[in-house]
Amino acid sequence: MSDFSTVLTKVNDNYFPMIERQLTGNGIQMDQYSKSCVLNAISSINSALDNKGISWNDDQLDRSNITQTLIQVASLKLNAAASPREVFFSVRNISVKRKENGQDVTLWKKQIEMGIEGDGNDAILARFGRDIKKVGQYWLVREADDFTYPVYTGFDVEPPKWSPKGKGDVVRVVYPILKVDGTVEFHISERDDVIRNLIAHMNNNMMNETFGVCADRFRATAEQKKNIAARKTEILNKAKSLGLGTLDDPELQEYISPAWTEPQSRESMIIRKMRNNIVKKVPKDFGNAFVELTYQEASDEAYAEVKREIAEHANREVIDVSPAGASPEPASTASQEEEAPPKPEPTQDNPANPNIGDAEKPKPSVDEMELDF
Repeated sequence: MSDFSTVLTKVNDNYFPMIERQLTGNGIQMDQYSKSCVLNAISSINSALDNKGISWNDDQLDRSNITQTLIQVASLKLNAAASPREVFFSVRNISVKRKENGQDVTLWKKQIEMGIEGDGNDAILARFGRDIKKVGQYWLVREADDFTYPVYTGFDVEPPKWSPKGKGDVVRVVYPILKVDGTVEFHISERDDVIRNLIAHMNNNMMNETFGVCADRFRATAEQKKNIAARKTEILNKAKSLGLGTLDDPELQEYISPAWTEPQSRESMIIRKMRNNIVKKVPKDFGNAFVELTYQEASDEAYAEVKREIAEHANREVIDVSPAGASPEPASTASQEEEAPPKPEPTQDNPANPNIGDAEKPKPSVDEMELDF
């Protein structure tokens, strides 16, 4: 057996039981396709780590983040090996700031970031769409095409008409969706609406930007924060006025990722956003609150950015609050408490769960395991 196969086998053996316990504990049965999706995701994550020269045993690798990512893959049944692929993975460096001996210390962690491709959102819609029988092949309507919008009269719908010519940029995307009751809905997204996605993307990229006003926005004065906010508003207003012309503006490109601006990927990114703008708005019924939360975490970019913000800057300041009227702890006791090992966080497998008896001991998480690869 090759070293590559050995590594993946050991990773599978460590992650699979934990993922299955998490899903079962939330009322989800892990079927064969979910297992296949997890296997493909692990292989894809392994490739992403290899490209960065990172091993599964790297001390800086956030393995709990990988566990959560694989749980999302399993519950949403996203296949990294599908063609076109439904999900992709990249390695992201995050800074975690801590107070040690009264000094700010920055620790760097490597996290796996999951992104759902357009076809992944289509798969989720087909699987979880409310009262949906079939999701039709989407239409890519180009500038030179003949297109007539649908006409709605009460419950009656006159369907749109499209005569492709195959020339020009894609200006709109149309999804025909067949409902369980036999009716057909047509969901349309316009190219010009993608500017909202681009502005949200720029806003996220500027989250920690100070524009030279100060070195650290978390230590900025009230006046400095006001100047930072004014500069950000000025940039975003300029983007709104330029529309997708923002992608060609040298000043604004600084705040836009290359996937948006590079000629070879720009058009596919715009099409992907148009597709996502439709699919995300179609009502879905996940049948399980855990799966619904998983979808929100995986698909909501603003939600994900808030989570990154918390991860990067949580516990930056030590807050020592004593109850009113309580006498301070003796110095020796406080010192002993600081040296004591931290208590484990509650997990799905924690015996704090009243349904778990004393005889059942929780199995160690991946973070506690020594993965000898």
